Amino acid sequence: MEEERAITDRTISQTSSSPPEDAHAVGAAGRLDNPPSAPGRRVSHLPSLTPLRGIAAVWVVLYHYGVLYFPAMRPDRHTALLNKGYLAVDLFFLLSGFVMAHVYRETFSRQVDKRGYWAFLSARIARLYPLHLAVLGLFVALALAVCAVEYASGGPLSGIPVTGVRSLLALVANLFMLQGLHASTLSWNYAAWSISLEFMAYLAFPFVLAWVWRASPRTQALLALAMCTILAGLAWWTGDDFNQWDGPTTLLRCLPEFLLGTLLYRAYLSPARAALLSGDAVAIGLLAALLLTLHAKGPDLMAILLFAGLLMAVVSNRSRIGAWLNSSPLVWLGEVSYALYLIHGLVQHAASEVLSRGLHIQDRHALSSGTSLWLLALMLGTSLLLAAACYRWIEKPAQRYLRGALALRSGDPRRRSATLVAKPPPG
Repeated sequence: MEEERAITDRTISQTSSSPPEDAHAVGAAGRLDNPPSAPGRRVSHLPSLTPLRGIAAVWVVLYHYGVLYFPAMRPDRHTALLNKGYLAVDLFFLLSGFVMAHVYRETFSRQVDKRGYWAFLSARIARLYPLHLAVLGLFVALALAVCAVEYASGGPLSGIPVTGVRSLLALVANLFMLQGLHASTLSWNYAAWSISLEFMAYLAFPFVLAWVWRASPRTQALLALAMCTILAGLAWWTGDDFNQWDGPTTLLRCLPEFLLGTLLYRAYLSPARAALLSGDAVAIGLLAALLLTLHAKGPDLMAILLFAGLLMAVVSNRSRIGAWLNSSPLVWLGEVSYALYLIHGLVQHAASEVLSRGLHIQDRHALSSGTSLWLLALMLGTSLLLAAACYRWIEKPAQRYLRGALALRSGDPRRRSATLVAKPPPG
């Protein structure tokens, strides 16, 4: 049974994505009560990106649950849309680079100093670590509880292994955000591999941004072409399979897309962009092309390029598409998307323990498609409820506290005063 669960865990760990953006800076991004800014002028919120992140988070959860976890459902008999859910990670990498450029371009456009770099890392740590560590702790607690139940039932006294999946070595790797380098053997929460890679991208981001922002438009265009060439090379190397979640190829997937997101934001400031993309026609056309590509199992590389165009279109839209995206339910979904992404792996792991140990169902292929659908709905609902609770009671309070604590440690009087007068967001 242990061997079969290990195989299942490796199968489920075929992909994941994470949406770690700066919630403090983007916050309620997408609300249309902020007037559109003139090209080149920085606004506090970027429209539509938070809802887009929420939709992508649900997409990847449905992929993990409906394609990998409940194989009897077979959505590919009707469409490949869910089977392409691993591409949500590529959208998140593009989004992160875009948002980071928006938030920090004024800080790092000329140079990177020690204080600014520490403030940046403090914000990144406060954004990613609290909920990551909380969910990691729940995984460890569940593992210890299972060991205790087995021992109480007359089984051998077992503990957490030293190496392998959900091991002590993996625990150390997760504490230092290194699990993404070898996710197949260093994972506790398999979904956190992409968070690890993004954190690595953050370490170099201020220096890259300073260089990119000073570069000429021609150099920026050549850099964008180089990133697309790297992605094309990855597509050729992997047979156009961007479901790369383990080993060095993940860096070839993450870093170019993150940098492309940064370059997209540079293009976002162009006056021509505002005139071209503010209406619905381009957004609808790109969305239709993307859905058709995904539905028909089109090339992964083409889908990623369409993501880039769609990102630019929705953030620029000031018409019906933008109004629909920025409805309250979708904004809320985007706000809890990071918690949803992290917690859905825990719900999945807990469901595996209940099915195998409580109900003695070792092979999920034996479940009918109807039963699988009901269980999927139950797991998705549970994940959304837990995500809302984690966002409200763990993620936001811990982020505020940690940002304040790290700001005080940095000795920046401006950040100390801001910490003292800051008010918590409503709700």
